[in-house]
Amino acid sequence: MDQYREKHGTLHGAAVLPQIRVVLVEPSHPGNIGSTARAMKVMGLTHLALVRPRQFPHPDATALASGAEDVLLGAQVHEDLQDAIGDCQRVYGTTARDRHIQWPQLDARQAAAAMVAQAAQAPVALLFGRESSGLSNAELDLCQTLIQIPTGDLYHSLNLAQAVQIIAYELQMASRSSFLLSDGLPEQEASATDREGFYGQLQTVLLASGFLQAPREEHMMRRLRRLFDRAHPSRNEVDILRGILTEISRWATRTAPEEH
Repeated sequence: MDQYREKHGTLHGAAVLPQIRVVLVEPSHPGNIGSTARAMKVMGLTHLALVRPRQFPHPDATALASGAEDVLLGAQVHEDLQDAIGDCQRVYGTTARDRHIQWPQLDARQAAAAMVAQAAQAPVALLFGRESSGLSNAELDLCQTLIQIPTGDLYHSLNLAQAVQIIAYELQMASRSSFLLSDGLPEQEASATDREGFYGQLQTVLLASGFLQAPREEHMMRRLRRLFDRAHPSRNEVDILRGILTEISRWATRTAPEEH
């Protein structure tokens, strides 16, 4: 994909779809993995990542892939979610629940257009949670945008592969749009690994300063994540912020009163 970009410039159309990584977190049924692979391939998606799958590989996954066995063979298995998304520029998480803290939230069509535009620059991750409980709050903290699929009033339940199929269809349609960004963002956004390094350092400094205190520590850090995520910081900007935090820490150490 990097060679394609060097030769042709910014990615366009269907060429962006392999840059979109579908990530299943702790899928419990191997059949759902196979059905997800089929839903992906028929819409041009090829990059599947699995985080702690209960059973994989498995004959049921292969049977339900039905022609998408190559997607299963290429699936990457991870023990840690951050490893699965570390090089991704933006992370989208699917959820069926309303949240007390307002993440940026889009429906499937809006999210697909955004993902396709961003995938023209760097990998993008699309997270799906457990069949029974979805993504945890800690996992959603790793996302910059949440996706909800509108449903009818009488029944709201979609199974995992159905949810993947709906968003995969919207991604395919968005990739066909003639309104794709051709010049992209002026500067490439920081990756998930870059952002998590910054958030970890920020939390350490704020704890040491006394700004973060129980029981509101987790709540406040979640709000700060949303604040910085809305800014779409580049890697260079994240490096600047981390440099500021480093200098603040050094200053605090130099000026701390000596203990007697």
